Amino acid sequence: MQMNKIAGGALEISDLTLGAMNWGTRSSEAEGHSQIDISLDHGVNAIDTAEMYPVNPILAENVGRSEEIIGTWLAKTGRRNDVILASKITGPNGGFVRDGRGFDGAEVRTAIDQSLTRLQTDVIDIYQLHWPNRGSYMFRQNWDYDPSAQNKTETIAHMRDVLRAMAEAVDAGKVRQFGLSNETAWGAMMWLMLAREMGAPEVVTIQNEYSLLCRLFDTDLAETCANEDVALLAYSPLAAGFLSGKYQGGNVPKGSRMDTQPEMGGRSTDRVGGAVSAYLEIAQKHGLDPVHMALAFCRSRPFMGSTIFGAMDTTQLKRALGAADVVLSDEILGEINAAHKAHPLPY
Repeated sequence: MQMNKIAGGALEISDLTLGAMNWGTRSSEAEGHSQIDISLDHGVNAIDTAEMYPVNPILAENVGRSEEIIGTWLAKTGRRNDVILASKITGPNGGFVRDGRGFDGAEVRTAIDQSLTRLQTDVIDIYQLHWPNRGSYMFRQNWDYDPSAQNKTETIAHMRDVLRAMAEAVDAGKVRQFGLSNETAWGAMMWLMLAREMGAPEVVTIQNEYSLLCRLFDTDLAETCANEDVALLAYSPLAAGFLSGKYQGGNVPKGSRMDTQPEMGGRSTDRVGGAVSAYLEIAQKHGLDPVHMALAFCRSRPFMGSTIFGAMDTTQLKRALGAADVVLSDEILGEINAAHKAHPLPY
């Protein structure tokens, strides 16, 4: 497993990160523990979680469950020093958390303490803002994104308030590094500029969606990362399972995400099948598992800190882990770029 240095070398993170989104909702605690054990055995050293996930069944009893499952694994194994833990405070789409109103500095302080309790640890390695209070174009909102109603004065005041809370958390040893999620290039730069002005923790990671089917990060955010020493933690690198090929031809496996969420968060469009077919053909031509090709593509990107993948069960997990040593040739990357030009933004 390749290791990448991020946060100016302060953290060394594996090329692949285990995502905990399914644990406690679609997968059991025992399943989560097994996935952690297997992933660590294969060289993964990072787990990404959150106080809640809005894409799973949104129920009050699910808040904090994925963190709790990691916490019971840590308590059982005592292997805290073997893993990088990343978690997030829920943004304004959080439903049962803070009534969906977003967060301020005081609520960041409280949320960090609550996450530490659930995780049964005294420090979170990367603490991220799951969603900007002002909104975002992620999750297919780019089609009608309109930031003209944003209030810059309020946004900057909010950022300063949160940065003060993050500085306190870092100084207290509760958090090591500060990260963003579902953020824009302008947002990332404002966080960085204000942090430098205030002497607060600087952003070291941005966790945004990135895959063969979702390449919004390739331009302005890629430039931000290159110039500001910020790394992408990519989520949904398999496009919620589309890139595995399991949904082709109208197939909907029982128990799959599409079985319970037919719209797939807006990913199920009349153009996605054609785009997936193009990538499946490339994988078949070169004798590659399409899951391995999709993950290897993400791993190859110059701005990538780590690629976050999730699994329903250990069979899916082991298949994904097979991508760790796959390197795509220039020929394959060229064919991928041609497919991207032919099928841009399929959702």
